[in-house]
Amino acid sequence: MVLFLFYLACLSYFLFFSEALGRTEAEEYHYNLELFKEILRFWNYRGQVGWHAFFLNTAGNVAAFVPFGFFLPVVLGRRCGFPAALLTGCQFSLTVEMIQFCTRTGSFDVDDIFLNTLGAGTGYLLFLLCYHALPPAEGPAEGGAE
Repeated sequence: MVLFLFYLACLSYFLFFSEALGRTEAEEYHYNLELFKEILRFWNYRGQVGWHAFFLNTAGNVAAFVPFGFFLPVVLGRRCGFPAALLTGCQFSLTVEMIQFCTRTGSFDVDDIFLNTLGAGTGYLLFLLCYHALPPAEGPAEGGAE
């Protein structure tokens, strides 16, 4: 739980306060409601904006939410299946996008919501892979010390 809270604190910094990622208050509201528009724009102009910008916008948005999907079943326990992880990741991303739009510290972008949700789903699948690949942790010995 402590790692999840630390992750959320770090994520909040990068999403709302990091000047290196352009998180300064803009004059106008910016938004994109057309799915894949910004992803394709970064791809089509990768020669001008550079591969780094394309990679940061796409893989960065996915990678930022992988820990969210990974920690979610740990925090929620058995109540979290794959559909719930996707829905919760989507809802959290939607909330982030709305806050960025309202505070003008970023833009409301449906591509980001899609990529973030993809990251949450990937994190959940990684959790399942680790959960089934690793032996269960042994609990305290029954009966106490003898």
